[in-house]
Amino acid sequence: MQENFEMRLSLKWLIPLFILSVAAPPMLFAQDTLPRFTSVDPASGKVGTVITVTGENIGKSVVAKLYFTDGQSDIEVQASDQTETTLKVKIPDKAKVGVRYKLMILTRGKEPKLIEQPVRIEVEE
Repeated sequence: MQENFEMRLSLKWLIPLFILSVAAPPMLFAQDTLPRFTSVDPASGKVGTVITVTGENIGKSVVAKLYFTDGQSDIEVQASDQTETTLKVKIPDKAKVGVRYKLMILTRGKEPKLIEQPVRIEVEE
C-alpha cells in the first residue's frame, strides 16, 4: 500500500514537471518576431512612384530604417505611412533605371539587424 501511495505521489509531480520542461524553453528563449515583407504594389515604377509594401511586424516600433539595395549600394528611403502590416514609400531619385532593387530593413532593439527582404522593385524610365 505504501508503494502505491509513493507511486501516485511521484506521478503527481512528474507530469507537471514534464509539461514545464517541454513548454518553458520556447518561452524562455523566444526571440522577437522578425519583420517580413510579403509583397509590393506596384512591382515596378518610375522615380517618385509611391509603392505599398505589405508584410508582417513592419511597424515603426520594429523597423528603424528602410533601404533599396542592389547588392552593391544601398539607398535609404523614408516611409510616408507605416503600420504593422503596410508601409508606403516613394522610389527614390537616386534609384537607377532598369535596376531591380531588393528592399532591406534595419530593425530596432538591443541588437539591430539588417535584413534583406524577399521582394523587389524594378525602376522604369
